[in-house]
Parts: sequence; structure tokens; C-alpha cells
Amino acid sequence: MIETTQIEKTSWGTNQGKEVFLYTLTNALGSQLQVATYGGILVSFKTADKAGNFGEVLLGKDNLEDYLDNTCYLGVIAGRFANRIAKGKVTIDGTEYTLATNNGENFLHGGAKGFDQKVWDVVEEKSEKGTTSLVLSYVSADGEENLPGTMTTQVKYSLTDENEIVLEYTATTDKKTVINLTSHPYFNLKGEGDIADVDLKLNCQYFTPIDETCIPTGEIIAVKGTPFDFTETKKIGLEIDADYEQNRIGVGYDHNLVINKPYGEFGFAGEAYDATTGRAMSVYTTEPGIQFYTGNWLEGEKGRNQTPLIKREGFCLEAQHYPDTPNQPHFPSADLNPGETYTQKTVYKFFVK
Repeated sequence: MIETTQIEKTSWGTNQGKEVFLYTLTNALGSQLQVATYGGILVSFKTADKAGNFGEVLLGKDNLEDYLDNTCYLGVIAGRFANRIAKGKVTIDGTEYTLATNNGENFLHGGAKGFDQKVWDVVEEKSEKGTTSLVLSYVSADGEENLPGTMTTQVKYSLTDENEIVLEYTATTDKKTVINLTSHPYFNLKGEGDIADVDLKLNCQYFTPIDETCIPTGEIIAVKGTPFDFTETKKIGLEIDADYEQNRIGVGYDHNLVINKPYGEFGFAGEAYDATTGRAMSVYTTEPGIQFYTGNWLEGEKGRNQTPLIKREGFCLEAQHYPDTPNQPHFPSADLNPGETYTQKTVYKFFVK
């Protein structure tokens, strides 16, 4: 244990004419979280295993220059609209907007230059008993990535003495628009290697199947009897390559699951556990869905020390609205109107077993 929480700021270079900073947040347990103002990236999280040894649990890169080539979105804030929108088309109040198609024929994670490639402003940094926090802000101009409305977004990152990474989002707009924000960390509870042996439980009884282009078909189907049933703990790799159409399309898991809780209520989404290190992580969120992605396309992406990552070296549990929500009127709405405030809270809590 250390006596107090701490926050440190380091210059990390420049981008888009602005200085970029790397913040290191330390809690009383000695765990350390690093956040970059470029892309709002969760760069690193080091926490103890069952033997008390501290180690890395996030996939990441070493410096700002390396993050300029981040095709797998390691650790970023994805926005204005995370995940996919079919054919890059969205209609808002009768007007059709054409967006970038940067994932085959579809729009993905904010488009050509989303929130993941912006330098965010620091509006608050605070270290107090029990919690260290940092607030980043970004103003997205009307028409950015061809979406309407000047949108002001803030993300508060906190590291608590309960070993929680807390992400709290707010956003406002001056014109009706659509919004879907998420953080995109890749977790590896043992630090490296394949994540097939990780035990996972998800509080999800339904999921949204996808078509051949990874866009939801519009159906919401039960996980029971499918490889997507994580209602009881099982290893990620147990059915990842099952002879099931959805696994084939996703090359494993790359799907939105419906969290079993009332819409907007903060609640339990899932828990992962690595028996080798004893590290465990639980996820809580206000969001209706969780995108479970098993790093099926990581191979060749450069990690730390420019070391190529391997396929399925990390898993993502991205709290968000469902993919393609603007084109699926029966999905929970992703509209944001003037005078309203978008809010989201997601917590990743780490512990040992």
C-alpha cells in the first residue's frame, strides 16, 4: 500500500499543432493507469497478480508516434459513433447523411478521423483520498465526419483505491445528431499470449446476430444453445471456432450482446478471470450492450517494443449502444437532441482470486 493516490503528467510529443500529454494515475494499492490525451487512449494498466507481482493487463504501444498507426484501435475512445453503421448512411429528421466507409462498405468507430485520432484538452486533474481522476474534453465541429451538430464531449477517467477504472462520459449538441461512445481497451490478464484460457461470464441472455458485412440483421436472439451463451462461466476459447455461422462471420466473437438489466440502469455486465495469474476483472455499465471482441484481426498489429501481436492476444468488452442503431429503429435510441445531455458510466474493477 502507498499512502496517497498520485497523478503525474509527462509531455508525449505534439500532434495537430498541440502538445500531447501522458498521465499516470496511481492508487493506494500501487496499481498504475496511463492515459494519453491523443485519442483519450488507455495506454497501460499495471496491477498485482495473486503473488503480489505487478504486471501489464492492457495491450498497448510505447509512444505517440507508434499510436499514429493504430488500425486495431488499441485503447482509444471511439466516437462520435462507435462500431458500425451500414453502408455509411444515416438519416436524421429526414435528411440522409453519407459517412466514411472505412470498414469495407460500412462506417466504423467514428469514420476516417474519429475521436481516436484527436488531441483532447485536459479540463481537470485531481488526486484526492480514494480516487485519482482526469477529465478530457473534445469539441467536434458541426459537420465533422459529415454528422450534424457541434458536439462537446467530456470523458472522466478515475482510478480508485478499490482498483476500479471508472469512465464517465457526457456530451451535448446544438443540432440533433447520433452518438455512441465507447472505450476500446484490449485486455490480457496474464499480459501476453492467447486469451483462449480466460474464463468469462456475461450477464447477457440475448445477442444481435450479424450479416456477412458484420452489420446487425435486426434480430435479437437468445444465446441459449449457441456458442454465445456465457451466462455460466466458460473459457473464451471453448466454442470460439464452433461450426456456427455467427462465429464464422466474426472469425470468432465480434458481436454485440444485450445486457440483462433495465435500460439506462447501472449494472453488472460480465466478469473475466485468468487462473494462471489469479487476476479477475468485472465490468459494470449504464449502456444496453457490450461488444465482445476476441482480437481476431490483431495479427500483425505492432504492440510494445514494436513486437507484432498475435491473433486473439486480447479481448474487448466495449460498453455501448448496439451497432447500426440509427438504421434499426427497434434498437435503443442513439439520438441526441439540443438541450439533452448524453451520459454513460462504465467501470472495470480488478481483483484477484
